[in-house]
Amino acid sequence: MNPTATAASAVDEAVAIALNLSLVINEIADTVALIDEQQLAVLAGHLGLAPRVFVAGAGRSGLVLRMAAMRLMHLGMTVHIAGDITTPAISSGDLLLVASGSGTTSGVVRAAETAARTGARIVAVTTNAGSPLAALADALVIVPAAQKTDHGSSVSRQYSGSLFEQVLFLAVEAVFQTLWDNTDESAEQLWLRHANLE
Repeated sequence: MNPTATAASAVDEAVAIALNLSLVINEIADTVALIDEQQLAVLAGHLGLAPRVFVAGAGRSGLVLRMAAMRLMHLGMTVHIAGDITTPAISSGDLLLVASGSGTTSGVVRAAETAARTGARIVAVTTNAGSPLAALADALVIVPAAQKTDHGSSVSRQYSGSLFEQVLFLAVEAVFQTLWDNTDESAEQLWLRHANLE
């Protein structure tokens, strides 16, 4: 192996990584700037009123909502993740927070249909205001990102829904931060609720 060639290759990769970090950061910043903050405020209001919060999402969007569920638990909310073995039945007055870039993910749409039949409220985060998921929602947060099957999109150069998932994470983190700012609880008090069976 040629050490000079290896060093040159590492420099080339570092330059490419720097360019892609800028790409990701710029796409996120541009997309976040287009979100309607009032829609996020409505989500925060629904979370503040719900006796119980359920979250449902598939794939990477589902992972982001699991992270959001953890933060809401840290705030002292009763939070359940759809599909977990100990998750109880959703009922009237509860809130279902769902996310699907396309708004057509079958399991997520079915969860929303079930929630609607019980009288639970639904907040959906999606790119598609005309989707079946959006039609079921009491409130929408529209993330103007490319859908995961929108290959070659002019909206994002990233692969398969990455921009939606990244912005979803920032959006729910901002909602959590806002809810926390409206309490008088310290970080130490939230930490007392953190899992201790790790």
